[in-house]
Amino acid sequence: MLPLTAPDAGATPGGFGLYVHWPFCASKCPYCDFNSHVREGVDQARWRAAMLREMDHFAARVPAGRRLSSVFFGGGTPSLMPPETVAAILERADRHWGITDGVEVTLEANPTSSEAARFAGFRAAGVNRLSMGIQALNDADLKVLGRKHSAGEAMAAIAMAKGIFDRFSFDLIYARPGQTVAAWQDELSQALDMAVGHLSLYQLTIEEGTQFHTLHQRGDLVVPDEDLAGDLYEATQVLLNQAGMPAYEVSNHARPGQESRHNLVYWRYGDYVGIGPGAHGRLTLDGQKIATRTHRAPEIWLQRVEEGGTGAHADEIVTAEQRGREALMMGLRLAEGVNLARLTAEAGGLNPVDLGAVDRLSRHGLLTLDGDRLTATADGRQRLNGVLAALLG
Repeated sequence: MLPLTAPDAGATPGGFGLYVHWPFCASKCPYCDFNSHVREGVDQARWRAAMLREMDHFAARVPAGRRLSSVFFGGGTPSLMPPETVAAILERADRHWGITDGVEVTLEANPTSSEAARFAGFRAAGVNRLSMGIQALNDADLKVLGRKHSAGEAMAAIAMAKGIFDRFSFDLIYARPGQTVAAWQDELSQALDMAVGHLSLYQLTIEEGTQFHTLHQRGDLVVPDEDLAGDLYEATQVLLNQAGMPAYEVSNHARPGQESRHNLVYWRYGDYVGIGPGAHGRLTLDGQKIATRTHRAPEIWLQRVEEGGTGAHADEIVTAEQRGREALMMGLRLAEGVNLARLTAEAGGLNPVDLGAVDRLSRHGLLTLDGDRLTATADGRQRLNGVLAALLG
């Protein structure tokens, strides 16, 4: 069983987190469909004030007594923020919800030399976990992926992070054009030599609206077929298990106790506030689960915050049926699985799972049901979309 999140007075199961979306990047990666934008200049003071104001808006809505389990600065590239902005956001979050020594504060960073120079400043501002977007450990593939750092910069940034942060993670992308199993195994071994407790390993997917999608449609970008992608996934599991960093979630591997506590809030279907352009949130208010989302376009979000205190669209009530489905979809991503009683509670007293499908999938080695806990096996997590389709009908 993975560790529980920090205590949260008045909590719903799963914990309570704060997500801060910084929407700006130095350049747009060709595979990225996140809400990220390139701008020549950013008025840092203006953006800092807007982030704080939108946090105040949501804090006024959250029941008294909630205590944060985690804070996550994502993007975009939040390491382009000045450390002073990070410190101001954390100070305001502490005022609203409390940031104790046990609260995980993660910041996503790129390993370019200019951003790595700020690592100590982010640590002094209150960040205690760094997540770096390395993506590849050779210059040729970094160029294909549109990354602006070199492999040498990546390794130097990892070494710098080790000296500043007790907890840090980095990402790699596999199933890249032309990648072989042997080459990926060598790269993973190199990564494991540098990793401390956590690695995020994502299979390259071709998302609509990206440059890679256009190239793929034209036939100018060829990625590994389904069989090779499966072989790359299996090789990943073998090496990481041998290294003592098994998958605790579909794409995330950690030594015991090094799991991302913030992401566990999502996967355990906890509550979280989302601030910044395009940020999503889930809040339990007056017994109802509320979905929040803010306007994606940075300038429109900024104008709305300055005029009205928030860039959020109208709340959406998550129905009991949707809650059950969402909790199942998130929970089965985890190696620990999900509790059927929790699903039933989220779904308003009705079990959202087709137990006949559970039996069939269990016979095929894709699920296990141990008492009240439903878990996708390693094979089931590899085929999770199909498993969920069968369970939810």
